[in-house]
Amino acid sequence: MPEKGQPAPEFALRNQDGELVRLSDLRGQRVIIFSFLIANTMICNNQACGFRDALPQIKANDAVVFGVSNDSERTLAKWKASRNLQYDLLSDPDHNMLDEWGAWGLDMRLIKLPMPTRSYWVIDEDGILVDQQIGIGAQASIEKALAAVEQLAQSKQAQS
Repeated sequence: MPEKGQPAPEFALRNQDGELVRLSDLRGQRVIIFSFLIANTMICNNQACGFRDALPQIKANDAVVFGVSNDSERTLAKWKASRNLQYDLLSDPDHNMLDEWGAWGLDMRLIKLPMPTRSYWVIDEDGILVDQQIGIGAQASIEKALAAVEQLAQSKQAQS
């Protein structure tokens, strides 16, 4: 699992359109990544639509956002269209990225279910992980990720 203050682990995942998205290609931008359990379920809809609705604030802080799960590209494409999500959804069918980032295996106390753990990560322009939380509620993931990216933007402005 990556640690705050360290470089975020590289990944290359396909988005809902089958296009390859590499974390290294996003250098120079602030990045929010959130993981969700299953596309088009009630709480995941709340989370994804919450990030959609926060997109103006995210963009105002020079950031981009991505959702990631082990859903198929096709499932993600349908969900993106049905909920008018204006950012990419990334498919991690073998859960390699989710494993490496500490968000695979939903802990149900006695067992771990083979699915993503709702989480978020914020990465700065240099690829450094500045904030994260593994295992978080849908609304809290939006609020905390947005607060982290706003704080990052403010600290960069203060340095200018």
